Amino acid sequence: MKLYYAPGACSLSPHIVAEEAGISLDLERVDILKLPHVTEAGVDFASISPRGYVPVLVLDDGTALTEGTAIVQCLADLAPEAGLAPLSGTLDRTRFQAWLNFVATELHKAYSPWLFHPEVGEQAQSYAREKIAERLAFVDAHLRAKRPYLMGERFTAADAYLFTIVGWSAFTNVDLSPFPNLRAFMDRVGARPKVRAAMQAERMKTAA
Repeated sequence: MKLYYAPGACSLSPHIVAEEAGISLDLERVDILKLPHVTEAGVDFASISPRGYVPVLVLDDGTALTEGTAIVQCLADLAPEAGLAPLSGTLDRTRFQAWLNFVATELHKAYSPWLFHPEVGEQAQSYAREKIAERLAFVDAHLRAKRPYLMGERFTAADAYLFTIVGWSAFTNVDLSPFPNLRAFMDRVGARPKVRAAMQAERMKTAA
C-alpha cells in the first residue's frame, strides 16, 4: 500500500495509525504548495486524486481511498489486534466515529481553510479562533473526565487525528494555554514511539 502525504498535513493521522498498527506503507510526498500538485516521483497528483488533496491511500489492488476518517478506519480494521478502532457494530465504534466526525467538522474545517489563508481577513480568522476555542474547551473537559485518551485508557485512531489537527495550533496562533488537559494529551501522544516515528519519517520536528 502507498500513502500520498504532505508533511504535517492531515495525512499525518493515517501515517500514525499505520505505524501504531505495524502496517508497512510506501510513502510518496506531494507538494501541495504548488499548482499543479506534483508527487516526489514527478507525477501529476490530479491523476491519482482529482480532489487534489491528501491523504490518499492506494491499496495493493490499485484502489485509491480518500478522506482521512475513512482511511484511518480502513487501516485500523486491517490490524484489529492493535485496538486502534472498536469493533464494527458496537456502540463503542459509534462513539469512536462520532469523535472522528467531531474532529473533522468542528476542528479540521475551522483551522483549514480559515487560518491557512490570511486573505480571508482578520475578522474571519478571529471568528474561527473563537469557535475553535469553544470546541477545544469541550475536548479539554472530556479529557479531564476520561483521560488519557478520547475513548478512555486506549489510544485510538481518533487520538491520532485530534493530535494532528490540534498540532496546527502552533503556527495558526491558536492559544492552547487555557486547556491543560489537552496540552497534556498532546505531550502524551507526541511522546509515543510510533507517533515520533511517523513525524520523523515526514521530517517533522518532534519534542526532545
